[in-house]
Amino acid sequence: MTVQRPDPERDAAEVSEATAELLGTAAELSAADLAEPSLLPGWTRGHVLSHVARNADALTNLLTWARTGDETPMYADAATRDRDIEAGAARSPQEQLADLRESADRFTAAAAGLPPAGWAAQVAMRSGRVVAAAEVPWRRLIEVRLHHVDLDAGHGTQDLPADFADRALAWAVDGLAAHEGVAAVRLRDTDSGTVWDLGAAEEPELTVAGPARGLLAWVSGRGSGDGLDVSPAGHALPVLPPLV
Repeated sequence: MTVQRPDPERDAAEVSEATAELLGTAAELSAADLAEPSLLPGWTRGHVLSHVARNADALTNLLTWARTGDETPMYADAATRDRDIEAGAARSPQEQLADLRESADRFTAAAAGLPPAGWAAQVAMRSGRVVAAAEVPWRRLIEVRLHHVDLDAGHGTQDLPADFADRALAWAVDGLAAHEGVAAVRLRDTDSGTVWDLGAAEEPELTVAGPARGLLAWVSGRGSGDGLDVSPAGHALPVLPPLV
């Protein structure tokens, strides 16, 4: 399976749907719930929601860059990004929800306001990777859907839409394929029969098989690999680098 080309209008519509689902989950969380740990090491649920809101603004900056031609980075710098997330982590549930909605609305407006030619503009992700602006709504969809899982509030990878899981798995694997320093592993999606090879080895000695959602959970660092089949038997799953 190849990585699906971005369709920014469709992806932006899916972002709105995913955001509504996230808001529904977040609305059920009390102040005590928000102070509990998330699935992300060192972050509470409040940190996750604060990050999702700031990410909306960061990606809105990239859409502004694409529209105006004026370089507008996602964040001023790494320290500012971290400080803003931390500052928002302990807010009340009402403040968290308002920020999530308002930042999401700003992103939606920026996407709707970008003329068709603007989607071809080149912008830089926080990692430094340069992408077409057309990829930005897809990146936002990844953030919203996977961080919904990270809340650890009853919505797991098994609840992700099948088409999103397929696409996100292909996207994640594309970043690990043929790379030196990545464990040589063959992945087999038992739902579709698709096979990918991670790392730079011509013939990986280890095969990991399972459904797309299970593979995505492991590859994205959101699952231990329970339920996946590893062959030859007896081998432990290797540690993969974090998604960039």
